Amino acid sequence: MENHSGREVQGGGDDDFSEITLRRLDLSDVDDFMVWAADELVTRFCRWDPYTSREQAIDYIKNTVIPHPYFRAICLKNRAIGAISVTSNSEEARCRGELGYVLASRYWRKGIATRAVKLLAASIFSEWPHLERLEALVDVENPASQRVLEKAGFAREGVLRRYIILKGRTRDMVMFSLLSTDSRDQ
Repeated sequence: MENHSGREVQGGGDDDFSEITLRRLDLSDVDDFMVWAADELVTRFCRWDPYTSREQAIDYIKNTVIPHPYFRAICLKNRAIGAISVTSNSEEARCRGELGYVLASRYWRKGIATRAVKLLAASIFSEWPHLERLEALVDVENPASQRVLEKAGFAREGVLRRYIILKGRTRDMVMFSLLSTDSRDQ
């Protein structure tokens, strides 16, 4: 992840995944992107369906990812193994951003997603000074993602019943938040 000085922010520590970094995702990452974006296990709880072609992925990276204000690759030894983003939805809601993340299934249950969320949380409030609240919506049937957020210091606020239609079904979602004033342990 780049900070204001343009330097990449890295995960430190002595764990097996101390080389987890966040950086901009670009067209050269398309093959790595396809590993998770085409995986039905990974996209089960995503708003999008699995990608079916490299061309579809290139189009998405060119037209959505590159112009996005905060879309980063989650990298292990600089190889993109997932993605993390923060999106502000409107000027009226500029004080809050919605967090989203995805990780290739072979890297699940290793603490990588938690590490990526912590890395983002450590810098997003200084990079976006207007941001006071970072929130994440997680499907009630996705306890692994709920644990990621809890371990990263997010507060579970409650269940939003029948909140979204996802893959043709109305879904209950759990709302999590992290405020700029919350303490964060790295």
